[in-house]
Amino acid sequence: MPRYERLQRLALRFPELDASAIETCITLLRASHDLSGAYEAHLGRHGLSMGRFMVLVRLLTTEDDDVERVSGLTPADLAESSGVSRATMTGLLDTLEKDALISREDHPEDRRMYTVRLTPKARQLIESVLPDHYRRIAALMAPLSEEERTTLRMLLAKVTSGLPLLKEP
Repeated sequence: MPRYERLQRLALRFPELDASAIETCITLLRASHDLSGAYEAHLGRHGLSMGRFMVLVRLLTTEDDDVERVSGLTPADLAESSGVSRATMTGLLDTLEKDALISREDHPEDRRMYTVRLTPKARQLIESVLPDHYRRIAALMAPLSEEERTTLRMLLAKVTSGLPLLKEP
């Protein structure tokens, strides 16, 4: 029996079940899972995880945004802009430092803190990965018109605005 029909049958037992909502959510979850898997496979070929990649790109764009910046970013800045906990960021930074992709330096204004900067090795790695990465994203989105892309972004923003509902006790 097709999944939608099974959901409709369950709705007889659970009146709050909206079969269309469930089917749409399952489709979104599957797309997210497949997209994450593709990213991990692609980045893994370069010795990177999605988290490590995000940190390196964030540091690179910070350097590009402010050429005069010599202080780098703090781990707290990186955690906040990456949407991960500080503990997760510490783990990411530990492995990036072990692989000589970042350096940690004393903060110029606060001796209790440190800042994070890309090493030349990281800059070379990320600059070699990004062109192919951007080509792959363009190919992935190629079937969608610019209007469809805008609509998709708006729809996803609407869906994610409801995420706090799932987190409630």
